Amino acid sequence: MNYQLHYWPHIQGRGEFVRLALEAAGAPYVDVARGDEAAGQGMPALHGLLQDKTQARPPFACPVLVDDKRVIAQTAAILYYLGPRLKLVGRSEVDQAWAHQVQLTIADVVNEVHNTHHPISAALHFEDQQAEAVRAAQAFLAHRLPKYLAWFEAALRRNPARGGDGNAPRLVGGRLSYPDLSLFQLVEGLRYAFPLNAGKALAKAPAVRALHASVAQQKRVATYLASPRRIAFNNEGIFRHYPALDPAPQSPTVE
Repeated sequence: MNYQLHYWPHIQGRGEFVRLALEAAGAPYVDVARGDEAAGQGMPALHGLLQDKTQARPPFACPVLVDDKRVIAQTAAILYYLGPRLKLVGRSEVDQAWAHQVQLTIADVVNEVHNTHHPISAALHFEDQQAEAVRAAQAFLAHRLPKYLAWFEAALRRNPARGGDGNAPRLVGGRLSYPDLSLFQLVEGLRYAFPLNAGKALAKAPAVRALHASVAQQKRVATYLASPRRIAFNNEGIFRHYPALDPAPQSPTVE
C-alpha cells in the first residue's frame, strides 16, 4: 500500500522534508492534494482528513502521513516514524534519538526563518509588518543563523563515520539519513530566501556545504529535483525571498 502524504499542493513548505525522505528511499507514495479530485484526491481529500470528526487523534495541521490506519502529523514525528521503515536511520535507539534531536533542531531553524517575514503574526501580510520583519531578519542573519550552522558543522565533524559517496560527511552514522536530507533542504531554502547573506554564513560551514552537495548528487534525489514533482520555491511557502530582508553584507571597515 502506498503512503499518503497530505500537504498543500503549491508550496514546498514543511511537507518537502517528508517528500525528500520518500523520494530518496524510492518509497511508493501519493501526494494526495496534488492528485485528481475525480479519483478521490485533491484539496477535498486534504480538507476531509483535517475536518474528519471521527478521528480519535486528529491532526492539527499538515503535513499528515497516512499509512494504512495510522495517521501521523508534524514533520519531525512523521520522519521519526518513517526513518526506520525507509532505512533512513540506523536500528539503534541511540541513533534514532539523535536523528530525532537533529530534526527537531532543524524545525527550530525553519520556524525562525518563517518568523523573519512574519514576526508579528502569520495572519498579517508581510507588507503589514515589514519594518518588524527587517529587524527580525537582521537578528536572525547576524546571530541565530551562524549559531545554528556552527552546531550543524560541529555535529558533522564529530561524527566518526563518513558516507561512502566521496567520503561525504553525515549526521547519523555513515549512511544517508533523513536528517541529512532535511539539512540539505534547509540549505536550499536559506539560499533561496537569503541568497546574499546565506552564502556568507555558509562560507564558514564547509562540512554543511559538503553534505548539501553530496545529497544533491544522490541518484534518486537528483532525479526528483529535476522532475516536475519538485515544486519551485515561491513566496507562499516558509522560505520566501524579500530583497528588503537580504541586504548586501557590509564589508568590514578598515581604520
